[in-house]
Amino acid sequence: MAGDGEFRRDRHYLTTRVTADGRDGWPVEPGRYRLVIARACPWANRAAIVRRLMGLEDVLSMGIAGPIHDDRSWSFHMDPGGRDPVLGVERLQEAFFARDPGYARGITVPALVDIPTGQVVTNDFARMTLDLGREWRAHQRDCAPDLYPEKLRDEIDDVAEKVFQDVNDGVYQCGFAGTQEAYDAAYRRLWRRLDWLEDRLARRRYLVGDTITEADVRLFPTLVRFDAVYHGHFKCNRQKLTELPALWAYARDLFQTPGFGDTIDFAQIKAHYYVVHHTINPTGIVPQGPDTRGWLTPHARHELGGRPFGDGTPPGPPPESERVPPLA
Repeated sequence: MAGDGEFRRDRHYLTTRVTADGRDGWPVEPGRYRLVIARACPWANRAAIVRRLMGLEDVLSMGIAGPIHDDRSWSFHMDPGGRDPVLGVERLQEAFFARDPGYARGITVPALVDIPTGQVVTNDFARMTLDLGREWRAHQRDCAPDLYPEKLRDEIDDVAEKVFQDVNDGVYQCGFAGTQEAYDAAYRRLWRRLDWLEDRLARRRYLVGDTITEADVRLFPTLVRFDAVYHGHFKCNRQKLTELPALWAYARDLFQTPGFGDTIDFAQIKAHYYVVHHTINPTGIVPQGPDTRGWLTPHARHELGGRPFGDGTPPGPPPESERVPPLA
């Protein structure tokens, strides 16, 4: 928190990368790494989506931290014995300390962990999804989509950065603002950008081009959490997502696309935000609503054209161990 009451995210991550040529000392190898996520976290949700779309389940295992954590970091309290079954740790913190015993920054998900050493390689969420799409190509499923086509990269980067600053991070700037002035400014930025997105998506099926790209992967996790968490808990309450026709239809279109909705667990999402954020919700009461059945209603977005996976194909169903509860 800055002195002016504004929430400023610490973006200093472990930026070493897992690459095809291993130039940082961490070469792509099937079975060597574990992607640690939390179903609750929107930044981790991106990595889970891209891993699904690329079909990397058999070469990159996934550990799922529970939704409740404390100052010591995300924990594996949902796993038998309270430990990740592959890494053998109770908390993600242990993998960060294995890399750097004096590590003093945030213990964040997603994180790629080197299984033999137990060390975190990277928690740079923005770079991670790009690398899963590019550096892991030799191990992707047949007909995996290209989420970052070269001819569209400048536009994807521009849209994604606008979305990050004003929407992905903007909801947090509203929720964790320490002064009325900081909240008001963040709220205005958020809704200016959501209005911009509403207008953009009224005329096109996807954010950039006519297929799903990295830009869509980055916007979706915020939209899917909006009514359940950000509207009330973070005071982003001018309107609900369900009251924004283009954005609501767009979000449902993606939710119903294999690889997106099948990564979403609304119970874990709500448990995290409403239980962990004591300063915002001191009672720890988790709301029953909203009704999630609307996510499966028709959206008619196909009328705008577009091909979700371009020349690729949709992924198959998720592994049994990674399936989320059906909407109730």
